[in-house]
Amino acid sequence: MPSIQQKARINDVLHRIHRDLSAPLTGAGLARVAAYSEQHFHRLFKTVTGESLHRYIRRVRLEHAANLLMFEPLTTVRDIALKCGYNSLASFTRVFTEQFGVTPGRWRQQERFRREPYLSDPEIAAGAKRVAALPLPQPDLIELSDQPVAYVRHLGYDRSIRSAWQILQAWAAAEHRPFTHQIGLHHSNPAWTPLESCRYVACLGVDSAVPRRGMVNSMLIPGGLHARFKFTGQYGELLPWINRLQDEWLANSGLKIGASPAFTEYQRNQFIDPLEQFELYYYQPVSFY
Repeated sequence: MPSIQQKARINDVLHRIHRDLSAPLTGAGLARVAAYSEQHFHRLFKTVTGESLHRYIRRVRLEHAANLLMFEPLTTVRDIALKCGYNSLASFTRVFTEQFGVTPGRWRQQERFRREPYLSDPEIAAGAKRVAALPLPQPDLIELSDQPVAYVRHLGYDRSIRSAWQILQAWAAAEHRPFTHQIGLHHSNPAWTPLESCRYVACLGVDSAVPRRGMVNSMLIPGGLHARFKFTGQYGELLPWINRLQDEWLANSGLKIGASPAFTEYQRNQFIDPLEQFELYYYQPVSFY
């Protein structure tokens, strides 16, 4: 069983990976981030994440590529491959096809191949029906600064996310930090990632780094240009809202998807709210080029 300190070092590596998926993410370089020998680092990474380093990096790069293919129709497949760390179009096409069962070009025929696995959850399917009858809010385009946060990572998108927020609540009380400025990072797109495999990060805005690393660690959420949507609702409705903004707004906006993860900023957090209701801003990273 990995120690809390070992998990904290692997969290540093995960932050480095997700900060720039186009970067050369080598085992030797990431082992230096974790301050372990490369051999020990590979063993520990798999123990903590459940995936080998190679498989993890390939999966998150390809999930990002799937997003870009969906929502950047004017960006060439070659440019998307480069954005996701693949210098060879042939190599990118081969691994993408292995992952998704179709070539990148065929993937762009989105409705034919889209599975939307989150609709297998009855509450989310019911939420999607309710959301479908409502108008999509129009976003504001705003420039954000980098945001330092304390965070807890969580695997799976369901009510079990509550446990990550409870850990943060307990930590904030112990450290005498106000439990405000709650942020949820969305690393995965549930339009094609099963809910149990979605990666979520519960975050608390802080004004200084976490002094003692353990179950709770600290990082910077990158700033930059974001489209900000305001949503209110109840548990089961947020993922359908996100799906709609991607399909109805992002794909037609003329903007490109930013490299950093999208995130929510909660005024009312459905995972810890007694009535499971939310009021939040959803920030979609975007760029002009």
